[in-house]
Amino acid sequence: MILLGNAGMMAIIMTDSRLNTPMYFFLGNLSFIDLVYSSVIAPKALVNFWSQSKSISFAGCETQLFLFALFIVTEGFLLAAMAYDRFIAICNPLLYSVQMSARLCAQLVAGSYFCGCISSVLETSMTFTLSFCASRAIDHFYCDVRPLQRISCSDLFIYKMISFFLSGIIILPTIIVIIVSYLCIMSTVVKIRSTEGRKKAFSTCSSHLGAVSVLYGAVSFMYLTPDRFPELSKVASLGYTLVTPMLNPLIYSLRNRDVTEAVNKLLEKKSAIQGLLLLFH
Repeated sequence: MILLGNAGMMAIIMTDSRLNTPMYFFLGNLSFIDLVYSSVIAPKALVNFWSQSKSISFAGCETQLFLFALFIVTEGFLLAAMAYDRFIAICNPLLYSVQMSARLCAQLVAGSYFCGCISSVLETSMTFTLSFCASRAIDHFYCDVRPLQRISCSDLFIYKMISFFLSGIIILPTIIVIIVSYLCIMSTVVKIRSTEGRKKAFSTCSSHLGAVSVLYGAVSFMYLTPDRFPELSKVASLGYTLVTPMLNPLIYSLRNRDVTEAVNKLLEKKSAIQGLLLLFH
């Protein structure tokens, strides 16, 4: 479902010229990120689920943590960029095409990947400088920071302080951008007199709000759960590693009229081609 949903969303955005807008440019990148970071986790987890050994190499573990951290952080920054896009679209619609230029959109996406890369390099390098002499068994279905901390025999106080500081630098700006953008959007929507206008404004934001709620809700639950409840952490991890990438295409396709129309158009075109092939046959 993750592969079909996100690959399908990317195909629709690339093939339909009506979706050649900043919002769908961001959405296409969001689908790509969901596709990649779930693929970093799911295949190895499925292999270990069915096999007896349930193992991963040290290099494989390091690579898995690096790629997952890279794409999950990138997604957070991309969601913040999408919130800014919705803010401009609703609060300053007349200048939308000027302010949200193709160059700015490309810069926002590139900046998201850059921040994700820097964060991932720092997090991975710090984690794998720890000494792992307590155990070789990771109590999790993929290599994540907290399960790796549990099997380390190093002093984690300084590491945790630096990690907390880094998380604050990464997460706080994205949350602030999203909250401020939506506060401005709400104040603008309240001033709209027509019910139809308000409904239209809210409908353009509901999909994004759904995606933000699912991701940040699962991540917050994961990292706020005490260490003595590792099973709850696994459930939360399942939420943002597999459930979120599966739900995002559904949220955006079901709540978005443009995407629904593009899908219908694609299906009609496919039916017409099949009809012609049958006719010739």
